[in-house]
Amino acid sequence: MAIDKVTLQILANHSRAAAESMANTLLRTAHSTFVKETEDFTTGLTTPDGKTFASPYELGVTWFVGLDYGRAVKLIESYDEGDIAITNDPYSGFVCTHSPDTHLWKPVFHKGELICFTVNHIHNTDVGGAVPASLSRTLTEVHQEGVRLPPVKLYKKGELNRDVRDIMLANVRMPEQNWGDMKAQVACLNTGERKVHEMIARFGIDTFREGRDALLDLGELQSRRVISSIPDGEYFFADYTDEDSVGGYPCRIALNLIVKGDQLIFDFSQSDPQLNSSLNIPTGGNGRHAIIMVSCMYVLGMLDRSMLLNSGILRPVDSILPKGSMMNPEFPAAVGMRTLTTLRLQGVIFGAFAQALPGRIPAAVGDGGPLLNLRTTDNRTGRKLMANLNPISGGSGGTSFRDGVEGSGANWGFLKNTPIEISEAEVPVTIIGYGLAQDSGGAGKFRGGLGTEMEFEVHSPHSFVTARNRDRSHFAPWGLQGGQAGKTSAFVKNRGTNREVNLGNTDILTTEPGDRIYIKSAGAGGWGNPWEREAARVLADVERGFVSQAAAADEYGVVVKNGTIDEAVTASRRAAMAKADTKEFFGHNKFRQDYERVWTRAAYAEMVRLCSALPVHWRFFVKHKVLERIAQLPAEERRGEPAQVREAYDRVVAEFPQLRSIAVQGAE
Repeated sequence: MAIDKVTLQILANHSRAAAESMANTLLRTAHSTFVKETEDFTTGLTTPDGKTFASPYELGVTWFVGLDYGRAVKLIESYDEGDIAITNDPYSGFVCTHSPDTHLWKPVFHKGELICFTVNHIHNTDVGGAVPASLSRTLTEVHQEGVRLPPVKLYKKGELNRDVRDIMLANVRMPEQNWGDMKAQVACLNTGERKVHEMIARFGIDTFREGRDALLDLGELQSRRVISSIPDGEYFFADYTDEDSVGGYPCRIALNLIVKGDQLIFDFSQSDPQLNSSLNIPTGGNGRHAIIMVSCMYVLGMLDRSMLLNSGILRPVDSILPKGSMMNPEFPAAVGMRTLTTLRLQGVIFGAFAQALPGRIPAAVGDGGPLLNLRTTDNRTGRKLMANLNPISGGSGGTSFRDGVEGSGANWGFLKNTPIEISEAEVPVTIIGYGLAQDSGGAGKFRGGLGTEMEFEVHSPHSFVTARNRDRSHFAPWGLQGGQAGKTSAFVKNRGTNREVNLGNTDILTTEPGDRIYIKSAGAGGWGNPWEREAARVLADVERGFVSQAAAADEYGVVVKNGTIDEAVTASRRAAMAKADTKEFFGHNKFRQDYERVWTRAAYAEMVRLCSALPVHWRFFVKHKVLERIAQLPAEERRGEPAQVREAYDRVVAEFPQLRSIAVQGAE
């Protein structure tokens, strides 16, 4: 018998409450700063085949709503009461997306029947590997990114499998921290199990069983209704990371969003081939993988605030993810820095939807500041320490009705900042400054949210800084409908001294006692024409230190003298700015504009087409050689034409005899 709507909604609320109780247990019992302060974790309930039907709304990472545990749970041959399974392997089951993310799941039984799983994941500060914190774009194989456990039982019928635990802890730099977090994960699963049994006692097993599946059906119904309200069509957008490898060329993620009735197709065919760095996104070819669908769920949830957060809302969506591309890499490609490319992916999806829903989508979020980890030594005890100092995040993009949020927000907003006192207590550093970065937000009628900046001093030799997700030194977050791009990020050692070093997009760094590290995220993009912003609001930004007097005049046309607005000069400057308006839908910075004069959409598509016809191990190499050939041409000869790309490709093939027969076969 079908469940009535009232009972189904009550069950949905109870399921959500169970997931949030799990999250609270994990938050209160975790050991690492990254879990208990930053809140990089998830919790949830899944069906017996691994589909998430309940997630928390208030705590943890919002990126993994609808996470599919299906492949992973099937890799365990059978389940008994008291079992708990674990994996952190990105290539076994494709639930984990890089090795520091450790996923646990526990089967819940009722009278011998498997009725659901309680699930969770945390981001471990370190799981071993080549560098402290395990992640760097310098790594080229997943083997370098720490110990990996394929799906295996951590507990068997309630008994700890010490062999599995000990293998994990023997390979990490802070075993007591990892084990403390793992015990918190177990407690979290047990909380969920208890809550599920309470729901069964209240509703009965038949209602729970039917309701569990009905919630997914309701999510699908809500999703299809919202998608039907989006105009049919194809909407293309692309964005870049500054480098596809250390010292490499830009990496492009490109999306052709196809809206047809109540269905969405995300076509990533024009994105880069598989990379020889850790920026690949391990989807396993799952077109509804949660890591691909993050921004889609944000958009659908924005259009319908009552939408359930479960995997059912993804049923009307699919993706084209070519095998051997950065969106669907082949083993053993490194994937540890997928956070960086996932951030860019999310912005690409927003950019496509912004064209389908003008005025409804914000400008690009500020990013490029890292999740900052420090491996150092306590000078008093000699003890090795490791901690996350803070996420250096940007603000959210300006919208059609308000400024972006300062320092946080949008698809990065779930990460919480760590209080300075806790950072200084965890590791021996001195935080010199931590706050908002002046002038970093993109100018607009509604300004982009400011980025954050931090400077700290290390006190021990051989202190190792891992700045995960460093980017946006060149390609700035884009503005919308006349809004300007946000300002780029920065990473500097010993700023303002004769020992100053611009670190660019370096993400691993060894420091000496007394070194000071300054880091700033990019600001978010603005929305609307800057000269249409109320002059009084620009003055208020100047008074608060958000915008300098120089930027107020140059970017907004508002001239501030002695704390007041020069009305006549301001009116003249703003009239000139309005006259020069190019009426561009997207606001890109000069670096991107110059890059895309050479690498037009058609030229880049030709390069991807040619490389994708080659065996996977040749693709990254040939891409670099083609870009190198084009870069060597005099500027006036770079035409941005597919034929020129083909010419460069043919010269590369001619240069390497080993490639000739392969290239001919691929062309055929």
